[in-house]
Amino acid sequence: MKLARIATDEGPVTGRYEDGVVHTDDGAYEVGADGEFLPPCEPSALYCVGRNYAATIEQMEYERPDEPDFFIKPPASLLGHRDPIPYPAFTDELTYAGELAAVIDEPCRNVSEDEVPDVVRGYTILNDMDALDQQGRTARKVFDGSGPLGPWIETAVDSTDVDMWTDVAGERRQEANTELMLFDPDEIVAFLSRRFTLRPGDVIAFGSPANPGLVEPGDEVEITYEGVGTLRNTVVDSSEREKLPLERETVRA
Repeated sequence: MKLARIATDEGPVTGRYEDGVVHTDDGAYEVGADGEFLPPCEPSALYCVGRNYAATIEQMEYERPDEPDFFIKPPASLLGHRDPIPYPAFTDELTYAGELAAVIDEPCRNVSEDEVPDVVRGYTILNDMDALDQQGRTARKVFDGSGPLGPWIETAVDSTDVDMWTDVAGERRQEANTELMLFDPDEIVAFLSRRFTLRPGDVIAFGSPANPGLVEPGDEVEITYEGVGTLRNTVVDSSEREKLPLERETVRA
């Protein structure tokens, strides 16, 4: 089942998504006619794991980690499916990373790997944008629009064996399978739950395969995880940042 959030004239709504329609207890909403996609959840934080594919480690000349290597993006980084990505004015080297991500369903901590399926609502897709010429991981990866997320949450998927690919301006840039991860999703969720109390809607992203190439304004980035969906966003001029909302409304179920 797919769970989606859209912005309507009545406010944000969330429900089951099927064939372009979001079904809620109050009715049905057609995407496009009645509202546009929002990020499919409202996280208190996005926990992002890096260096989780051998190909990425080789590309970036990193040392192989002994345990999941992570950083945190704030909710201000979020964009939804089809939202434009403002090219940051402070960088000349912007790239992307197509990542599978879990959405937490209930408050939890100290979760065992066997318990992870019980606390995960489902899976979605994160584009972990990266300003490569900035100093330090936070400056590179944490900024407005650095976390496009969506298009929805898929509740039925085997996260350990998912084919993925990323196309930029129609060119295939990434292609891999989640079985190539150094640390699998259940292992990562359990690891993070020993350090943080995870909250409903929190996002845990599992890293990206090697991602050759940069993006420029006008480039459309399409990230597909088979069985989950395709996250699609277009990079635009930095001036578009002023159009990002200062606040997001609370979702109405």
